[in-house]
Amino acid sequence: MSVNRCVCFISRLQRHFNSRTPRITTSSCHASSGSSLLQGQHRPGTVVWSRDVSSNSSSPKPPDTSLFVPVSLKADASADGGVGIELTQPLDKNELLKVLNRFYKRKEMQKLAADSGLDARLFHQAFISFRKYILEMTSLPADLHIILNDICCGAGHIDDIYPYFMRHAKHIFPMLDCMDDLRKISDLRVPANWYPEARAIQRKVIFHAGPTNSGKTYHAIQRYLAAKSGVYCGPLKLLAHEIFEKSNDAGVPCDLVTGEERTFVDPEGRAAGHVACTIEMCSVTTPYEVAVIDEIQMIRDPSRGWAWTRALLGLCAEEIHVCGEPAAIDFIKELMFTTGEEVEVHNYQRLTPFSILDHAVESLDNLRPGDCIVCFSKNDIYSISRQIEARGQECAVIYGSLPPGTKLSQAKKFNDPDDPCKILVATDAIGMGLNLSIKRIIFNSLVKPNVNEKGEKQMETISTSQALQIAGRAGRFSSKFKEGEVTTMHRDDLPVLKEILSHSVDPIEIVNALVLSPPSQDIFVSLSQVDGLYFVCNIDDFKFLADMIQHIPLNLRSRYVFCTAPINKKQPFVCTSFLKFARQFSRDEPLTFDWVCRHISWPLAPPKNIKDLVHLEAVHDVLDLYLWLSYRFMDMFPDTASIREIQRELDDIIQQGVRNITRLIRASDTTVTDLLQAQSNRHGQTGRGTGSTHFLTGSRGQRGQRASGQMMDSSLASRLVRDGLLTPDLLQQLQREWSKDQKQDNSSQRALDLEHQSNNKGKRKKKKK
Repeated sequence: MSVNRCVCFISRLQRHFNSRTPRITTSSCHASSGSSLLQGQHRPGTVVWSRDVSSNSSSPKPPDTSLFVPVSLKADASADGGVGIELTQPLDKNELLKVLNRFYKRKEMQKLAADSGLDARLFHQAFISFRKYILEMTSLPADLHIILNDICCGAGHIDDIYPYFMRHAKHIFPMLDCMDDLRKISDLRVPANWYPEARAIQRKVIFHAGPTNSGKTYHAIQRYLAAKSGVYCGPLKLLAHEIFEKSNDAGVPCDLVTGEERTFVDPEGRAAGHVACTIEMCSVTTPYEVAVIDEIQMIRDPSRGWAWTRALLGLCAEEIHVCGEPAAIDFIKELMFTTGEEVEVHNYQRLTPFSILDHAVESLDNLRPGDCIVCFSKNDIYSISRQIEARGQECAVIYGSLPPGTKLSQAKKFNDPDDPCKILVATDAIGMGLNLSIKRIIFNSLVKPNVNEKGEKQMETISTSQALQIAGRAGRFSSKFKEGEVTTMHRDDLPVLKEILSHSVDPIEIVNALVLSPPSQDIFVSLSQVDGLYFVCNIDDFKFLADMIQHIPLNLRSRYVFCTAPINKKQPFVCTSFLKFARQFSRDEPLTFDWVCRHISWPLAPPKNIKDLVHLEAVHDVLDLYLWLSYRFMDMFPDTASIREIQRELDDIIQQGVRNITRLIRASDTTVTDLLQAQSNRHGQTGRGTGSTHFLTGSRGQRGQRASGQMMDSSLASRLVRDGLLTPDLLQQLQREWSKDQKQDNSSQRALDLEHQSNNKGKRKKKKK
């Protein structure tokens, strides 16, 4: 090699050292001591790898490393070309493998890596990637090549690999370099300090405590209406609408702000002094004279409790009027103690009494005008409403997924003394937000589906708080029934209900603190530190949406907004629409009115069965999603007025469907029953069932009990169609499969009969001989 080329190589090598490992000197390439690395002593020619220890006595929370996903690295040729090979010699792969395995087994290296954030799991993953990188690269970086060559030749210590191993580990796990920063931004202690505007004023907190129908919210609203400016924060759009209308009717200009709607009373769009909003939409920077926070006990809700925490700690109001259950008093006092604010408590008693009856209803024949049957599933609502109307009585229906306009329409129908509808069938959606003239609450069941901490659906007996919230709807002060009654549909449930209502509501102990986090939410939550009064809210819905649009190219802010969209993930059509919205948005193409109409197949016909009604409810949710996004991305969702207009039309169509819900249920059942009856007739002709029908009946290996099996088929198939899990088309496909199986069974039976006949003929011939 020429002198000039050698000088060129050495200068390139020196530049490479300076750019890649600033703390590595050329002398360290040959004589770094492993013991000095472990002891953390700094001397010329060595690399010191030490981790700063925080002065805080409490050790930082270790991250959940199962959330760390390694970044794939391309095995491109090194920028150094073959400098390492020209300065030394080619490396023996077999010898390299032995060296690397010895490095992996050294406990000292594992401990040193752990101090830098690599636990046993990450250390193993990083080593596998590092070993693959070294063995498969045709040309390694010059500095690493020289180190490995020296170790193979016995001129270097095996610990000299560590800086290069860590450099590779931080390439595949880039979050290691920012763990300290992540811990700082994940420190959620003292959340009261997140709201400097609220801490700059001395607020007066007044707690209006009492059961349902005690007038607690009424007194808070009176102070709200008398103030120069105010904000009402409620849990439901219906409640915000009610205060919006009540305020304007009283001559107090009031605006309405929900996730999907902005209504200004001023024609020019200037903000009024009062605003009624859903709790998530309240402003924590706008100053008010009075703020009202309704249903404060929902501060313990795993998914939405953060909104009440934010409002309570952050609203900039001279007076904060809090309304809710007495069980929250002690906790609110303790929470306000952290802000240095005292709590004044006003206790209220129920204005009209309600009593628990000593007998259950037991039969729908015993229903009376003013009765409300409370169910915890749509199936029960459909079934009971049909049975009621089969007895010649009309009933109103209210459940959670109905649009607000439909709920109000059904409530008006039930409350109207001139309307023949005197029975209400509803879910616990009536627990708040609707004024209903109910004489007797009848619990059809005391078991409600809930989602546990693991996200699993399970059935649980309702709590005392839930039971009181529902039972308290009987005998409202503003209704014609001045006394309420509570009972159950089934005799066995009545003592259980009495036991539930005899208990006091459990006091609130901890509270939700966290607003949703950016896309690295899993790591964020795993590192988060909170005070004893708080816990991190449930972000499963956020993660569900994040996973759904992970492959769509969106910038960070847009991705975050889409992930916070309030959608029902149990509705496939809503989820599909959400995905299409995100794709259209990512192409920078506005979502116009025509585009939306094509997607939802507008105009839509009135529902012919329950499946159609469920689909219309999903379409209404999709239009809600459009309106929600339109207030975050006005340019990309430009046609809000047109969308709101067709949503009102859709609300009317859904109302029409709900008014005819019994006919829809009957149509759904008829479709299924006709198909199954035709199939049953075919089975009846052969005198035997098929193996395929066991899928619906649940029997295993039994071919008898044909009649009972057909009844179970009809009942189960009806429920599947009602729930949208089985369509008439799918049922016809199953019918064809059953017919095919029946033909195969018949063919097999004929073959067996022929074989049996031939055997008998053979036996008779032998006897004759």
